[in-house]
Amino acid sequence: MNTEEWDWETSEKCVAFKDWHQQFEWVEEPYVSPDGEIIAAIVNVGEGEFSICANGNIQESSFEKIWRLRFTPDGRLTALASDAGEWTVTVDGAAWENRFSYVWNPLFSDDGHSIAVSFQQDGQYGMALNDVPWEQTYMNLTDAFLSADGQHTAASVQMIAAGESEIHKFQAGTISAAVNGKAWDRNFVNVWGKAVSHDGARVAAEVRLTLYDYTIAVNGVPWEKTYSSVWEPVFNPLSGKFIAPVRQDGKWMLVEEGQLLWRKPFHQLWHPQFSPDGKNLAAIVATEFGKWSVAINGQAWNIRIGELITDMVFSPDGRKVAVVVKDNERWGIAVQDSVWKNTFDMVWKPVFSPDNTHIAAKVEKDGKYTIVMDDRIWPHTCDAAWDPVFHPEGELLLFRTIEDGVYRRRVIPIRGIWG
Repeated sequence: MNTEEWDWETSEKCVAFKDWHQQFEWVEEPYVSPDGEIIAAIVNVGEGEFSICANGNIQESSFEKIWRLRFTPDGRLTALASDAGEWTVTVDGAAWENRFSYVWNPLFSDDGHSIAVSFQQDGQYGMALNDVPWEQTYMNLTDAFLSADGQHTAASVQMIAAGESEIHKFQAGTISAAVNGKAWDRNFVNVWGKAVSHDGARVAAEVRLTLYDYTIAVNGVPWEKTYSSVWEPVFNPLSGKFIAPVRQDGKWMLVEEGQLLWRKPFHQLWHPQFSPDGKNLAAIVATEFGKWSVAINGQAWNIRIGELITDMVFSPDGRKVAVVVKDNERWGIAVQDSVWKNTFDMVWKPVFSPDNTHIAAKVEKDGKYTIVMDDRIWPHTCDAAWDPVFHPEGELLLFRTIEDGVYRRRVIPIRGIWG
């Protein structure tokens, strides 16, 4: 997402969104492009006929049904659409050539250039990447995955049919992972969350070997050690190996290819994440039951949160970590072992400025939305809002909102409002 090419000069742009409700039978939830230039929604243009309205203009194509309207990270407008009982993907109003009995769960690469979906065709299941379906399909498919570079798809697939009473088949293993359409040679009781190496040569997944034994499998080969439970693996960009949280002897630990990575165990440990440079490793942990914190390189913060920690994010330089916290039924933000004073009804994922000096987030309070930056609240509320985006140099903030039926794209100077 190259934000340098966006319009940072125009302070405000508006679209009269409320007029759409008078023009159409109904208007579904709106979505806004990453650069804020387009607001779009699925609209009913006639009996059994739907289209997409973008900035007040109707796309030429219409369908019997449209759902899952989303913008890709590079700003293309996508949706899942049905016509004559067949489903496909539309991109900026143009439909894929392939048609399916059903499609769901669109996935985008980090740059937005690749789009993948799960599909069902003639009772068989597979994935399609950029309008190219898997050649091999399967009797069931779950937990679809697209690599960050958009080059590899994977999913958990059922290899052996098993009726409800055929417990022996389930225990022997009926599930495998299919990578780019080709299944692993080995079946498991179940297969979950996946990760791929940066070169795309290896794919790892959580696997269940028996009713009681879990581990990580890489390209279908399980680690030698087994555990009472595991969480989703993560690729280590420096070592070239996979890490994963595992449960053993009632505690959770972090291991790499089966070898202990963090010496200290935790009551819970999940969502491990490497810094952009790969030098630091963070995870959400519980030091004891109901006491949540964040551990950096194995060392837990001093703060303890009673309900929830989520949406962990590293600063671009990898030296800071911010998370969303929930305590005493109030939402807030914690940064570097310090909880901000302001609390809200809801908080979305924090965003660091490119120069690592500021942190902003969309928040909700009393049914209205605004921005909090560096624990200071923007003195303006909105009826709807999307996540803020920093200018590449960090001096401006793009905020996209709906106020009194009008969509507003604002470029806000940080110094002018926050000091």
